Amino acid sequence: MPVPMTSYQIAADLTERIKTGEYPAGSQLPTYATLANLYSVSPATIAGVMRILRERGVVIGVPGRGTFVPE
Repeated sequence: MPVPMTSYQIAADLTERIKTGEYPAGSQLPTYATLANLYSVSPATIAGVMRILRERGVVIGVPGRGTFVPE
């Protein structure tokens, strides 16, 4: 069984997906549950990843709506 990625590896992967246009400016990222499934980690790990990405300005959180790539 493969070792799950660390929060920083997932953050780097999502940053790359944003840079390459998989998640373009203005788009909403998948839900924490969807991302947790994609990366085979817990939703709590994804919450930590989103905290890292928000601190870096890669994504913005909109309360009650989700996480978005800034325009």
